[in-house]
Formats: sequence, C-alpha cells, structure tokens
Amino acid sequence: MEGNGPQWLAPTSLDEALGMRAELQEEATVVAGGTFVGVLMNVGFMAPAALLSLRGVPGLSYIRADGELRIGPMTTHRAMELSPDVRRGWPALARAFGEVASPRVRNQATVGGVLADADYASDPPAMFLAMGARAVLRGPKGVREVPIENFILGYYETALAPDELLVEVRVPGGVEAGVYRKFRTRSSEDRPCVSVAAVRRGGELRLAVGAATSTPQYFPDLCAAVGSGTRRAREIGEEYASRIEPISDSRGSAEYRRRVIAVEVRRALEELAYV
Repeated sequence: MEGNGPQWLAPTSLDEALGMRAELQEEATVVAGGTFVGVLMNVGFMAPAALLSLRGVPGLSYIRADGELRIGPMTTHRAMELSPDVRRGWPALARAFGEVASPRVRNQATVGGVLADADYASDPPAMFLAMGARAVLRGPKGVREVPIENFILGYYETALAPDELLVEVRVPGGVEAGVYRKFRTRSSEDRPCVSVAAVRRGGELRLAVGAATSTPQYFPDLCAAVGSGTRRAREIGEEYASRIEPISDSRGSAEYRRRVIAVEVRRALEELAYV
C-alpha cells in the first residue's frame, strides 16, 4: 500500500500482467480505461487493495477484420466508433459504441473494460450479444472462449476466473443487417433506460434487450419465430416485454421499462423489415 490508496501495479508485458493477476487474484482490480472503476471507487462501492493497470502493456489495442472481427481489450470506444473496418462490416456495432456518453468518455473507455465491468446500463454488451460475440480469456490453465451470453452473469459479475484476463473479443462476420436502438429518459449523453440490439445473419435473427435487467436478455425461440414468419414484430415486442422482469432505477420504473421494451423491440424488428 502507498499512503491511504491502493497499490498501483503497472506491468509492461501481457505475461507479467497475467503473472500478477494469478498471484493476487481477487486482491487486485484490473484497470483498463478506468472510467467505470473510478466511478465505483469515488462512491465507495469498491476499495481495492491493488489496481492492476493494463495501460503499459503493448499490443492490446487493435482492430483486425478478416471475415471475423478481432478486437484487443484496450481498444477504445472511439476507435470502434470510427474504424472503417467496423463501419463497413459491423455498422450496428460501430453505432452502439458511438452512442456511449460523450467523445471524451469514448476516448478513454475500452472494449475489455466495458465487458469485464459487466455494467448493466452500458451500451455495447447487448450489441455484442446480438452479434454472437465471444470473449477470449487467458490464465494459467490456458485460453478459452466464452459466448457473451455466458460471460456476463449478473450485476458486475462475469465468467472471468480470479486468475484470468480478457485478452480479446471476437465477432463473427456475415452480418446482413443490424440495428441498435437506445432509449434515454434524460440527457443526450445519458446511459440507456432500455436498449435493443438486433442482427440478421444467414437468415437467423438475434435480438437482445439491454439496460433493463442485470444481464442482456435474448430469447432464441422468439427470434426463431420471427425468422420463420410465424410471429409479427408487435407480438414479439409484447412477448419480450412479458418475459423480462425489468428493474426500477433513476432512469425508469419496472413498469415503464416494460412498456418501452415492447415498443423498442417492435421498432427494431420493423427496421430489419420484420413486420
């Protein structure tokens, strides 16, 4: 400890960072962009003994598109928003990142951070879920890939083991169409009250609702019903709203969110020409 604050750890290689993570495990909080961790520390929600910063680790900020999109964990939201590769092959994903807060925040916040924080009111997780993305995790036992729907487990809880780091995010290609809808109740830079991400790929539909519960919500059976033409957009919107148990917070009550979900799901499907 240094003074009254947490110990600051600044590895200069991924192997060094993994070694520190394996040694300290839950005693150290990993810091990427630091935007969300800083908020939680300022309000007293967390008081880590050590902060493990990835800022000095080279090679963790990249966007590679070759059929599949591969994203380094230190890639910023702004880089995702502006990347020609992302805009060309995954435009709805670029839009979702562009909807986050302000350019100042997007220049600091990172892809790895937004997923590892598992903040329910973030924009990108629902879009990653709709895209069928996987988180690549690395630790002493090796490397494993976890689908986003199995990675985010609850409020600020993920499938990351105490000795693992998120080292990459992979997003399949072949996206035919996608949409991201963000419903705000306050300022233009506010976090979503409800978000809806929908993607059509190879005739398959994936639609996720975010910011309404502890994890993004995705119902494959309802998506299949839309794709087969047996259910219409309005019906699916109402069904999503009835299945989801929304939270109440400063952005909206549970009942308000339920009404918004029905409308925003319908509108997302209409944008994708599922009417």
